[in-house]
Amino acid sequence: MNFRVLSYNIHRAIGMDRRFRPERIAEILAHHKADIVLLQEVDVGVPRSRKLNLARELAEMLDYPHYAVGLNVQLKTGMYGNATLSRFPIINERNIDLTIEHRKARGCLFTELEIPVDNGHQLSLPVFNLHLGLSFKERPQQIGRLVHTEEFVKLNAETPCLVGGDFNDWWSRLAPIFTEILDFGCATNHSGGYQDAMFTFPSFSPANGLDKIFHRGNLHLLSCKCCRLNIAKIASDHLPVIANFQIENS
Repeated sequence: MNFRVLSYNIHRAIGMDRRFRPERIAEILAHHKADIVLLQEVDVGVPRSRKLNLARELAEMLDYPHYAVGLNVQLKTGMYGNATLSRFPIINERNIDLTIEHRKARGCLFTELEIPVDNGHQLSLPVFNLHLGLSFKERPQQIGRLVHTEEFVKLNAETPCLVGGDFNDWWSRLAPIFTEILDFGCATNHSGGYQDAMFTFPSFSPANGLDKIFHRGNLHLLSCKCCRLNIAKIASDHLPVIANFQIENS
């Protein structure tokens, strides 16, 4: 069974030209045809985005039958956070609070997906869609909070699992926590390890690899790339990353 994962900070669908254009985000997502889409900075009920539920709008525009939303930041009107769109059923979900003390609210949207595999069997795939803080001091604490959640603790190293999103990890200092301590592979690299990240920010002239996808268990990475569509340079301040996986036989 092969499937595609895309992670994208959509900047509330407000582009570098300061225009709210969800149709540009939809065009990019439609082009890549991912089975699982991890989105960050998704508005729900906010005036700047016409008070739309952007997760629902994008899911309906692109015919994703399943979606989940984890809202973290409360605005005067409406909220925003992370959203996961899926071709596969979502059988469990929870928004995990990663906010550290007085800093800006942050979160990780956990979803458990039901993936069809050989002979009509189903495989449970835990997916963690996160958006970490801007301060280096808070990001390791946020990872620490995540790995101590019930959803993460019950997983062993052989359990297929995905962790993706906007890590705000400018110098790849968090990546070794996943690759060297937690035994994940880093999909969003040009080579092995974690030190040659695909650059995703800023979208018009990318110089930093803030957006990452990590994988563990019997998920074999087939390929990964950063979106280079011209429209992606203006649709958001980030570029999406796209990874193709194969679920290997246990």
